[in-house]
Amino acid sequence: MIVRKLVIGTRGSALAMWQARWVADQLAARAPGLRVRLQIVKTAGDIASQAPLWEIGGGGLFVRELERALLDGRVDLAVHSMKDLPAATAGGLVVGAVPQRWDPRDVLISRHGLTLRELPASARVGTSSARRRAQLLAYRRDLEIVPLRGNVDTRLRKAESEDLDAIVLAAAGLVRLEKLGRVTEFLSPELCLPAVGQGALAVQLRGHDQEVADVVALLDHPPTRAATEAERAFLQALGGGCQVPVAALCVEVDGKLEMDGLVANPEGSKVMRARASARVDEAGELGIALFQQLESQGAAELLAEVEE
Repeated sequence: MIVRKLVIGTRGSALAMWQARWVADQLAARAPGLRVRLQIVKTAGDIASQAPLWEIGGGGLFVRELERALLDGRVDLAVHSMKDLPAATAGGLVVGAVPQRWDPRDVLISRHGLTLRELPASARVGTSSARRRAQLLAYRRDLEIVPLRGNVDTRLRKAESEDLDAIVLAAAGLVRLEKLGRVTEFLSPELCLPAVGQGALAVQLRGHDQEVADVVALLDHPPTRAATEAERAFLQALGGGCQVPVAALCVEVDGKLEMDGLVANPEGSKVMRARASARVDEAGELGIALFQQLESQGAAELLAEVEE
């Protein structure tokens, strides 16, 4: 059987729509005659668009309704930002493709063109991420971190209208929406380690749809899949959806995977960081090994303390 048409489920934001259209275009280019239609699905994260993510819980907020649409047959595929996908996905669903990753770094957008180091004392910095909040405060204790929700355009507008000195966003979203000209500074992973899967996409489908899987597999980028598999194994070992600031970045260097991982408390006063490496075919084991390194530093106690 040859697949002739596909329905892709996506959130309705400009960035999510861009990502879904990109997947649709890539599939159409690789499978001539394939017709692709987009179906917008509103998620809990879109509905609760004002509350800080660290208060309402980030795990699965932008994913669950899309997974439900897949399971009940309303859509054939769902396109997610990998960083939104919980470490454990819904039963019956698989990630059929992980396309090549975009820039995984965070960026600073400053109203007056100042770098993070140059921002004035007690500068107001907007971010929706507990991970960014912890690392920014670890770097500069004096910063005032202001909750910032909304899509990319909304956050860029709030940077001007809500008396913020700067905001922090993911570079990949700005690359996709052609807004890199707004960036003041790319934050190095040493300063602000990215979220698990940041910069990557996940194309999710039903595990039994082999014909669909064969088409979607054309988009898979094995190095990116291996790197994100290691990061997600690390996240799952930590407990998956916990609201503790967690970060990880895995890259392939000379045929090996090298990964940095971090856990912290929300105030950034306790930060634990480790590095590990492994063969490309040992991605899952690498994530677990990195977790064990942090566990030996007392990560379990930190996790328990924060969750209390």
